[in-house]
Amino acid sequence: MPKQNRPAGKSIDKAKLESVVAEARRDAEKRLTGYREQSLRIHPWICGRCGREFTRKNLHELTVHHKDHNHDNNPPDGSNWENLCLYCHDNEHQRHVDQIRGYTGLAPKPSQTAKFNPFAGLSDMLEQGKDDKEQE
Repeated sequence: MPKQNRPAGKSIDKAKLESVVAEARRDAEKRLTGYREQSLRIHPWICGRCGREFTRKNLHELTVHHKDHNHDNNPPDGSNWENLCLYCHDNEHQRHVDQIRGYTGLAPKPSQTAKFNPFAGLSDMLEQGKDDKEQE
């Protein structure tokens, strides 16, 4: 934003300055009422899964996870919140998506496995290749 030059001897309008300061304070209070800010005040700045510790420098990488996955459930005591790093938070949501889709564990269900086998008949082709070389 370009710097505004005031004519010499002109003072800042005091009423306007007070209005700007009051608005900034309202905005700051509004930010502090958000569930992320509340959780950061209530809970330690440590990932609840991997134990990674956070400082003001990297606090933007710490997220608030809703344990019941309902973002409208924000009790003031923070009982539905869990501070997680970005990586653990993404993992937790992927696990939830997998659970909803019916995936149970690491191995896919038999109906979800690939049917095509690119190596089917490979041993027969190798044996045939050996036989062809022996006949030469």
